[in-house]
Amino acid sequence: MHFRRTSAHHAWDNAIPPIATVAPGDELTVETAEASGGQLGAGSGTAEVAALDFGRVNPVTGPFRVEGAAPGDALVIDVLGLETGDWGWTACIPGFGLLADDFPDAHLRVSKISGGFAEPLPGLRVPVVPMIGTIGVAPPEPGPHSIVPPRRWGGNMDIRHIGPGARLVLPVGVDGALLSLGDAHAAMGDGEVCGTGIETDGVVRLRVDVRKGAAPSTPMVETHPRSHRTGAALATTGVGPDLMQAAKDAARALIDEIAARTGLAPVDAYLLASIAADLKISEVVDVPNWIVSAHLELSYLS
Repeated sequence: MHFRRTSAHHAWDNAIPPIATVAPGDELTVETAEASGGQLGAGSGTAEVAALDFGRVNPVTGPFRVEGAAPGDALVIDVLGLETGDWGWTACIPGFGLLADDFPDAHLRVSKISGGFAEPLPGLRVPVVPMIGTIGVAPPEPGPHSIVPPRRWGGNMDIRHIGPGARLVLPVGVDGALLSLGDAHAAMGDGEVCGTGIETDGVVRLRVDVRKGAAPSTPMVETHPRSHRTGAALATTGVGPDLMQAAKDAARALIDEIAARTGLAPVDAYLLASIAADLKISEVVDVPNWIVSAHLELSYLS
């Protein structure tokens, strides 16, 4: 079964009729649109970024009704494959992102994607590690609900490990589950600090199943080895009693280090951190201060 990206919606709402019904064990191929929903193209500039309508971002293809799925069940989704488009975009969007106050102006880099790499800047090649940014089921509460924040039912989780070889387990909130997905990335760092990865069209192959009465309290992911970075890395840190502030401090320190070592403009260092660096909570037990670290493979700094 193959479903086009034109069968999309822009909010979570259990009143949206399904575009198809699938059975447990079925495999389906789903086309997804890039996260701007057509507002940005390969030739776009900063003016289009500044004018983005957030009501149109992260369109998701679906929903799919899954036979036999009922509240209290678990929906099991195996990601069998994900092909990206041949271009993608990464941007600073005014008022959005971890360091929105530091980088208030619109900024855009368009990547050519080919041969297993994306190139957001000449000579800066980022390995393609495709993942699904937004995937979830309809919430039981009457809608519509914004597609931007994630929820217990999944949604815009931006977990970079939800890619080929991964298994996602979601709680079912309504009869039929009503699964939808979109927002593919060619690459993204844990934290997606600027608010975008390398946003691109996708073609996703999935298999769905239902576990009766086994709903997890929140989404769970079984990862695949190919989604884990293994290279030697630099890790900068943020230290303090507030995890959000520590995350900002770790990201700022990494951006400063990238800019100093590579000569990249700070805003481009910010974008690189968003698509290739991983934020991690390193310590939350030594009261009163916690540590967040930001990891970037050393190969980007040489």
